[in-house]
Amino acid sequence: MTDAPHPLLSVRDLRISFGAVAPVRGLSFDLRQGEVLAVVGESGAGKSLTARALLGMVPREATVTGSVRLRQPGAAALELVGAPAAVLAAVRGRRIALVPQDALSALSPVHPVGDQLAAAVQSVARVGRREARARAVAALDRVGIPDAGRRARSYPHEYSGGMRQRAVIAMATVNEPDVVVADEPTTALDADRRDQILRVLAEQREAVGAALLLVTHDLPTVRRHADRILVMYAGRETELGPAEGVLTSPRAPYTAGLLASLPHDTAPRRHRLPTIPGTPPSPADLPPGCAFAPRCPLATDRCERVEPEPHTTDDGRRVTCHHWAEVPRTATELFTARERSA
Repeated sequence: MTDAPHPLLSVRDLRISFGAVAPVRGLSFDLRQGEVLAVVGESGAGKSLTARALLGMVPREATVTGSVRLRQPGAAALELVGAPAAVLAAVRGRRIALVPQDALSALSPVHPVGDQLAAAVQSVARVGRREARARAVAALDRVGIPDAGRRARSYPHEYSGGMRQRAVIAMATVNEPDVVVADEPTTALDADRRDQILRVLAEQREAVGAALLLVTHDLPTVRRHADRILVMYAGRETELGPAEGVLTSPRAPYTAGLLASLPHDTAPRRHRLPTIPGTPPSPADLPPGCAFAPRCPLATDRCERVEPEPHTTDDGRRVTCHHWAEVPRTATELFTARERSA
């Protein structure tokens, strides 16, 4: 990873609400040039809503506050929160691009894939149809579409699921944006195809020098591809730090629970994996204090009354927990002990 003097994207106190309901509550993080930042957590944590807010693509009824600043070469950073529609349209695809979760719905069923990529090129660059077409074919070739010149003339329904996902990656990266936001890009794929798609994303990131924000629930895949990890729970950051540190010695009980529930090679056969009890709270019915307290084996009266603030640990990561120093080094230990005592 190459460190930059300033982050490409800076998010500060991002909040997203629908009336009195706030699915995202005060997120802050930076995305650096060339890095992969994985955003993980259970369904309902606010991951996808956060990803789309970075591009100004939240529902009309949502209220977004805080700051999302996109660095611009030779100019002041561009504030995207509250930016006019014309400003957002000018940076989407050119400076920041989205790889959506559902590739089929992201592609028009009535136009050949190559034509759609060429249109994306011409929406940003003043080039003729032939040049736009050539760039579209080159983009399909880069993501591993076989016989790209011929397959550019095919329609989305003529592609397999994995090929469609590659095509939307090609569309997101064809104009070489600075930031690529991939929102659960491998949800509908099997394990082999998931890894293939993430390798393609990594190759595209390296080819165009982009930063990648990867929204996913697939922690084993994150282990192989991410530089840093942001763990979300109930709309807030619960842990943020280098991937290796977060995955091998989590400081937040919630992170430890996620890791404990993963199968691992050293577990005995028929070994019952620890689980996090209960379910995540609804954004419309958050408990007082720490949102994770009802499921946490370390919770105390303080946790139930006082919502924790992010704490910077001695190794430089951020943890939002009153009891982060009490989390054991082995992720399975915390929740295994709870199950034994239940």
